[in-house]
Amino acid sequence: MNSSQTREPVIFLAAISLFLLFSGIDPVADRYTWFLETVPVMIGIAILVPTYRDFRLTPLLYRLLALHALILMIGGHYTYAEVPLFNWLRDAFELSRNHYDRIGHLAQGFIPAILAREILLRRSPLEPGKWLFLVVTSICLAFSAFYEMIEWWAALVSEQAAEAFLGTQGDHWDTQWDMFLALVGAITSQLLLAGYHDHQLKTLSQQAHKAT
Repeated sequence: MNSSQTREPVIFLAAISLFLLFSGIDPVADRYTWFLETVPVMIGIAILVPTYRDFRLTPLLYRLLALHALILMIGGHYTYAEVPLFNWLRDAFELSRNHYDRIGHLAQGFIPAILAREILLRRSPLEPGKWLFLVVTSICLAFSAFYEMIEWWAALVSEQAAEAFLGTQGDHWDTQWDMFLALVGAITSQLLLAGYHDHQLKTLSQQAHKAT
């Protein structure tokens, strides 16, 4: 692994940590909602930092995870229904709602698909092909459904934060849309990135072999 690829995760960690700090300054809704929206970023950092040396990920996956963290933190600061750019798009194009949460749930399938794919290829007997595609897609859809349950439980705990955290914006089919978009994201991610991901995994394996 060249020096730029070694530095990249460290740069991402510093940038994401700083952005996380600023996202928590005077969030639009309240501190509880901000925490609920950004806690996946905190958990990700807590896992990736101690495992970096023994289970280094591909550069593609680090970049995608950094992008996902950014999406989550923007949503955490503004709430998904009040991101300013998407409010402007709503008004400019006379849309029915702020669609930032749709981007978030598309990413919820698109990016974890590569994470699941990498772990399975490196830690299970699965190989690239139809079964891997099916298992990865199923994992992403299951995670999306579980996340919807987390939103439901969190809303039950705090009725005050329920509307901001759920972000349904009056759409009775919001939960179904969220899971459908995660499914679309997982399928699209694998179709677009599988070949490039396989190449990076091969390179990573060769570099690890040389290091030993």
